Amino acid sequence: MVKSGSANPVNSAVPAAAGDTISGLVPEDIAAIQQFCLYVDTELGLAANTLSAYRTDLTDWALFSAGHGRKRMIEADDRMVSAYLRHLGEDRQMQSSSVLRHVASMKMFYRFAISRGLCTINPTELLETAHVWRKLPDVLARGQMEKLLQAVQPGHPLYLRDQAIVELFYACGLRASELADLELGDVHWDLGVIRVIGKGRKERIIPAGVPALQALEKYVQDLRPRLLAVKGYRTERVFLSRSGRPINRIVLWQRIAQISQAGGLRHIHPHTLRHTFATHLLSGGADLRVVQELLGHSNVGTTQLYTHVDADRLKAVHLKHHPRP
Repeated sequence: MVKSGSANPVNSAVPAAAGDTISGLVPEDIAAIQQFCLYVDTELGLAANTLSAYRTDLTDWALFSAGHGRKRMIEADDRMVSAYLRHLGEDRQMQSSSVLRHVASMKMFYRFAISRGLCTINPTELLETAHVWRKLPDVLARGQMEKLLQAVQPGHPLYLRDQAIVELFYACGLRASELADLELGDVHWDLGVIRVIGKGRKERIIPAGVPALQALEKYVQDLRPRLLAVKGYRTERVFLSRSGRPINRIVLWQRIAQISQAGGLRHIHPHTLRHTFATHLLSGGADLRVVQELLGHSNVGTTQLYTHVDADRLKAVHLKHHPRP
């Protein structure tokens, strides 16, 4: 729990205590958001990024409610909710996917609030959870992936680290936060696999492949000890910054973007490499359920999206097997 005067409650891992203040909000709303986020964190075990999104959405909704005739969001009615959604779509020009995320956050919050006796009316009860068309993921062709791997410059001071990062992203399909959180004990060199704690704190074991493990071993044996010695920090995290501190997912996004730019490629981020990992596995004949397990998807429908990407493979299968190609 964050003490008064410490980290910004909107950006911290858990909202501030009821005694703290967020400009424009009453203590009752702050306390309600806090209780909800503690529930999401401790009882549902959702990922930190999901928790952060819930907190941000609900704080935004509470500020809107407070500024439009209601002192407390737990007193809001369905007309206020409708006004807020119009505000998001028309005034703030949010994409439909972002608006739907706000709807999901609010619906979940009010179900929680009703169950805890924080309010008696659910103003989102009549809202339907709409669906939007999913965009096909952005992936790299095999030649582009090779170009990215070669874009890591051997003369760069952090060459060994960056090479290991790109290789692991492509070999294992990790999220940026998963790679940033990777510890030395999670790498099982003898088995050729790594242990990953993903969304919802679910554990999965992923084969890393020879090139990725070789790049990782070179980095761990050569560069990592030198980075640790810069200021004498001690950490089990695998990937470190120039100062010897563990890097975070933001740094990983920035570094992948810089490497892709140096290689003359379009803007690439870690999730592009995750999409590429899944697509290349499926195009090579991997079973959909296996790819689902490797990615850590709870729903196979999420993984199934990648089957729509490889048009060349679909055409080849059609030509080979259809009686009238």
